[in-house]
Amino acid sequence: MLYWFYRHLDVNLFQYITVRAGFAFLIAFILTIYLMPLFIRWAKIKKASQPINKFAPKAHLKKSDTPTMGGLVFIFSTTIATLLSANLSNPYTVGALITLILFCALGLSDDYGKVMTKNNLKGLSARTKFFIQFILGLGIGIFLIGYIDFDTNFYVPFVKFPLFNMGWGAAIFWSLVIVAASNAVNLTDGLDGLATVPSVFALFSLGVIVYVTGNAVLSHYLLWPKIIGVGEVAVVASALIGALIGFLWYNCNPAEVFMGDSGSLSVGAFLGYMAILGKSEILLILIGAIFVIETVSVIAQVGSYKLRGKRIFLMAPIHHHFEMKKWAENKIIVRFWIIAFIANLIALTTLKIR
Repeated sequence: MLYWFYRHLDVNLFQYITVRAGFAFLIAFILTIYLMPLFIRWAKIKKASQPINKFAPKAHLKKSDTPTMGGLVFIFSTTIATLLSANLSNPYTVGALITLILFCALGLSDDYGKVMTKNNLKGLSARTKFFIQFILGLGIGIFLIGYIDFDTNFYVPFVKFPLFNMGWGAAIFWSLVIVAASNAVNLTDGLDGLATVPSVFALFSLGVIVYVTGNAVLSHYLLWPKIIGVGEVAVVASALIGALIGFLWYNCNPAEVFMGDSGSLSVGAFLGYMAILGKSEILLILIGAIFVIETVSVIAQVGSYKLRGKRIFLMAPIHHHFEMKKWAENKIIVRFWIIAFIANLIALTTLKIR
């Protein structure tokens, strides 16, 4: 709508991505703040609460009545804010909405199975979820290459020229990036607000990167790849940041609602999508440092137990390890936030180092 005002009514203020990103942030934030209490009330009536994994720390049992699937609300708010603020004729914006909605739907099907059976292990099987994620990610990759003719060159941090061209193999690589990011955020979503704030930091960093990538002047100055049109996705990122901050109002400790897979899978997939558009697939490791640490802790724990019959951590993901060491939940959460903040500051400095 705002972009329509610019195109048809000559309201020049709305031609700027930064202005529309600001409006998208506010719309998504206000919508989430308004809708979330209504959703929480409805979820409590329907007993749509978060089933607690029997292997989780005992302290989590007190959270068994906390509503889940809050991701539905902030993804809905993000979608409405995007529809009102972004240029909907931009194919990268369309791809962003497709990514958010498809992965939210996948997460919802998993959440629904868990809620209906009151068992955290009764959602989609890990194999089924991985397969569907890969197919969705592959579809997004094919959309980027086949429909948009997106740049398939492979870039790494600190190097201003691409290393090689991936061709159609990029679709498989990008699918793996999306799947990895999606599951990494999902694994991190185990404490109140733990995944939310690092997601906000990562979205901000990637929003800056895609804005630079789509800006001819800034990309030339910073020796960054120039891809016209991708900067519009910064509007979507800003909307999701606003929605997540609105969600954090109710998700901070003690949480009144959890995001569920409907939220974590979609946020992670969108981070992967933005990293692809900003030619920052490798830099995403630093931008999403907390998500990487959580994922590596699980892989290391499972691998060590299968190979040596011994565990590395008291419990995985690693935030549970610190819970078992009697760290206060707030201490774990805030310290992880600090690490995420510093990692994203370092990631943004690489923009100037090419």
